[in-house]
Amino acid sequence: MKNFSFWYYWCVFFGIILLRYLILAGGSHWLFYRILKKSILKRGVSLIPPLKDSIQRDIALSVLSAVVFAFGAVFILFSYRQGITLLYTQFKGYEFWYLGVSYLIVLILQDTYFYFTHRLFHHPLLFRWFHQSHHLSRQPTPWTSFAFDPIEALVQVLFLLIIIFIIPLHLMVLGLVLITMTVWAIFNHLGFKLSPSLTSYHWLGKWFIGPAHHLLHHRKYKLHYGLYFTFWDYLLHTNDPNYDLSLTSTPSTKTMD
Repeated sequence: MKNFSFWYYWCVFFGIILLRYLILAGGSHWLFYRILKKSILKRGVSLIPPLKDSIQRDIALSVLSAVVFAFGAVFILFSYRQGITLLYTQFKGYEFWYLGVSYLIVLILQDTYFYFTHRLFHHPLLFRWFHQSHHLSRQPTPWTSFAFDPIEALVQVLFLLIIIFIIPLHLMVLGLVLITMTVWAIFNHLGFKLSPSLTSYHWLGKWFIGPAHHLLHHRKYKLHYGLYFTFWDYLLHTNDPNYDLSLTSTPSTKTMD
C-alpha cells in the first residue's frame, strides 16, 4: 500500500466520517420524520417536529466532531502500520469465536467508559466545557447523534486509541464496533418512543438503551448515562423509576411528555 502524507489520510477519513454521518443521520431523519411520520402518529406516539435552527447547530457541531474523529482514525492507521497495536488482519491462532467475544468485550468496555465519562461531564464544573452543546437539543433528532463539544469528542476517541493497545482486535471487529456506535447513537437520538407502550419490548427495553430511554436523559440531565446497556444506570441508581413503570404498565396511548 502506497504511503501518503498525514494530511492526505486526515482528509480522506474526515470525508468518510462526515459523509457517513450525513447519510445515516439524514436518512434516518427523512425516514422517520417524513416517510413514516403519519404511521408513527397513528400509533399514538408523540412526534415533535425538530427546529431548523437546532438541526443546523447539531450539524455544525458534528462537523467539528468529525474533525476530531479523523485525527483519531489517522493515529490508529499510523500506529497499526508501525506494528505497535494489537490490531490484526490474519487470524494467527485466534479462533473465529474470538471475533464475537472481542466484539462484545469492546462494547461492554465502551459502555462502561461512556457511562462514567458522560456522568463526569455533567458535573457543574465540567458541563459547560464538555457537554453543554449536546444538550442544547432538549428534543434530540438523528442529527444530534454526534453533536459533541470538541473536548468531549476527543475523550470519546481516546477510548479507541487505548483499546487497540490492550485487546487483540481484528480490523473487521474494530470496523463493526464503529458501525455499531454510529447506528446506535442515531437510533438513540430519534427523539420519540417507537411505541406508546414498551410492554412488548420489555426485555430489550429494560437492558438495552433505546430512543425512549435516552430521550429522558435529554429532559432529565441527571439520569440515564449509558450508551448501549442500562446495567450501570441500575447499579448506580441513575435509572428513572418511572421508566421501569412504563416497561411493565399495560398498553396505553400515553406518551412520555
